[in-house]
Amino acid sequence: MKYLLSFIIPIVGVLGIYYGGIFSYAALLFAFVLFPILELLLPIDKENYTESEVKNRLKNKLFDVLLYLNVPIVYGSLVFTLYKISHVNLTLFEIIGMTISLGIILGSNGINVAHELGHREKLFERILGKILLIPSHYTHFFIEHNHGHHLDVSTPKDPSTAKYNQNLYAFWFQTVFGTYIKAWQIQKKLNQSENRSFFSLKNDMFWFTLIQISYLIILFYFFGSVGLIVALLAGIVGFLLLESINYIEHYGLKRNLLPSGRYERVSEKHSWNSNHVLGRIVLYELTRHSDHHFKSQKKYQILEYHDVSPQMPFGYPTSIVISFFPPLWFAIMNKRIPLEMKS
Repeated sequence: MKYLLSFIIPIVGVLGIYYGGIFSYAALLFAFVLFPILELLLPIDKENYTESEVKNRLKNKLFDVLLYLNVPIVYGSLVFTLYKISHVNLTLFEIIGMTISLGIILGSNGINVAHELGHREKLFERILGKILLIPSHYTHFFIEHNHGHHLDVSTPKDPSTAKYNQNLYAFWFQTVFGTYIKAWQIQKKLNQSENRSFFSLKNDMFWFTLIQISYLIILFYFFGSVGLIVALLAGIVGFLLLESINYIEHYGLKRNLLPSGRYERVSEKHSWNSNHVLGRIVLYELTRHSDHHFKSQKKYQILEYHDVSPQMPFGYPTSIVISFFPPLWFAIMNKRIPLEMKS
């Protein structure tokens, strides 16, 4: 039941949007001021589950239901925010705060959950994952992440891997444009390998494009130009939050090129791990990212800690804040990267 805490960001964010004023920034202050403070105070948990615990956690469908609930939560937060902005006389200060708070909800409970569901075998769950990507304008993530990032992580081929001494802002430019272009390249190869038409029902990138355009048209129809602009900007906040997480997850790590011309196999060493309990719970164990890349089909509730994984000195929320200040980030992280793994 501890994963119910993952709903705290949308709850706080929506309450802040409801009350307005300084509370419009509630999700921002909660996620990136209060959380980092709490992470410094709360313990680190390195314990893994026993074999029987793993079996029981896999049988318990509540873990899946908690993910599914994010669909109405994300879309409910979106509609509520846009309705208020388009029907209530608000100050620019309030609109900016509400846009940021909504964007954080779209990133933490939208894209993050979509990432987990996108790795599932059930079609129903993968569809829910795609639906959760729409408000952040990032449906292409579904293709690029599963068919690109997991294959090329920690290599120069991966736009979602931050290089050694690359700052967050340069990485944003690299990954936002790079992943979109790569998604189309992957889709083209998939179409060719299966002899599909560009207009095939299985050409995801074509349909993703139509869906994203239709989504924006619908928002404009119901909430007007102000609602459309807020939705656009909130989506950008959402995917920049995702890419900030991508930045800290693989910063400076590389897979070695073998004499055969191939890169070494992805292992627990090629992602930064964090066992800080608060980040683990709120992000559905995303912070145990080393194990996720080692065995990408594992569900979030059974991800494990590995001693060989590079460890972050702070939790993910705190690390994201630090990454916004490149000199501080480099001073803390560069010395922690194993010499043979510096990219």
